[in-house]
Amino acid sequence: MTANSPARPAPFSRSDYKTLGLAALGGALEIYDFIIFVFFALTLSQLFFPPEMPEWLRLLQSFGIFVTGYLARPLGGILMAHFADRLGRKKVFSLSILMMALPCLLIGIMPTYAQIGYFAPLLLLALRILQGAAVGGEVPSAWVFVAEHAPTGHRGYALGFLQAGLTFGYLIGALTATFLAQVFTPAEILDYAWRYPFLLGGVFGVIGVYLRRWLSETPVFMAMEAQREARIELPLRTVLREHRLAMLPAMLLTCVLTSAVVVFVVITPTMMQKTFGMTASHTFGLSALGIVFLNIGCVIAGLLVDRIGAWRTVMLYSLLLPLGIGVLYGCLITGGHWVGIAYAVAGLACGVVGAVPSVMVGLFPARIRVSGISFTYNIAYAAWASITPLLLIGLMPWSPWICVMFCAVMGAVGMLTAAYFGARMPRTGPCQAAGAI
Repeated sequence: MTANSPARPAPFSRSDYKTLGLAALGGALEIYDFIIFVFFALTLSQLFFPPEMPEWLRLLQSFGIFVTGYLARPLGGILMAHFADRLGRKKVFSLSILMMALPCLLIGIMPTYAQIGYFAPLLLLALRILQGAAVGGEVPSAWVFVAEHAPTGHRGYALGFLQAGLTFGYLIGALTATFLAQVFTPAEILDYAWRYPFLLGGVFGVIGVYLRRWLSETPVFMAMEAQREARIELPLRTVLREHRLAMLPAMLLTCVLTSAVVVFVVITPTMMQKTFGMTASHTFGLSALGIVFLNIGCVIAGLLVDRIGAWRTVMLYSLLLPLGIGVLYGCLITGGHWVGIAYAVAGLACGVVGAVPSVMVGLFPARIRVSGISFTYNIAYAAWASITPLLLIGLMPWSPWICVMFCAVMGAVGMLTAAYFGARMPRTGPCQAAGAI
């Protein structure tokens, strides 16, 4: 079975819907736990660093701690993927949400700089490293878990729906931050209310762990276990030795996926306020609308994967990505009144976020699938997500079209990668057990 090969679709059972729903919901809650930090970065910078320190330096160090979570992704992802390939997908899939929720809860109850001095930022840094390791294991494990559970002919839809669930976590975080800003005064948030979203994240984690206990191990891993093929001594060594060809398209497509998320979710809302003079409340409303349509775009992309194949879908959405972002920035630059519609169009055009996972799970055989995806995805994501925002923000004064030009380049990378490797990669798919290359 390949990501492109035709197969007779099998119907979605009630159990399949339950597995997909629980996986997507758990992923959304876990992404909330990871991203809520950035919505309160300014508040945390005032609470966890010396008051005599310049405000810009406090904020920079607060964001530095946030970025550390991204930099910790590769190590955590590689370690957790090792055990996912050896001991089972479900165990690591459940462990990742616990590793995310506990630090979130501890942040909500921990003392600040005023109480314990420099131990406060150090403890905050340690907790963010744990969260980064957790999210590094969550995404690859979730992709593989859902792909190996999904019935034949519906894997694209299942992965697209999962991606919609993961991106929905951003929306939950934004809505929570906005609600608190409306209910509490800035002084109340700084005094005590900032703890509530982190405590809520801990509650979300408990719910997520409880929900995932109802999930079952994937049929693919159970088949490998029965054949004594699951316990490879070092899965990552096998990836580096035998599957180097698959690593290049995996990393390139991860950069395309990351670029879409960074431009659409991270950079554009900032630019709408700094460059185009929009208010924070207006920006949030448009951003929330865009994320909703990004979720829809992920599901549509997944459905297309099941109809025309993963590689072709990636090619299509690599073309649509710069077109959608071009519509959005064209509307912003000209000061048009259709920004909401343009944001919705751009969200739909970012469906490459929902298409890339279907390619990724088909690049590596089951016995080392989580390790292969985790290594390539987390290395590329950590590097690209750290560089791209700084690059785009730095170049924005040069031209307001910089994000469109950047997406055009990344769209070309996605199209060329899919065109070249789609016809040359060994045929591997989620339904195959170990040894199939």
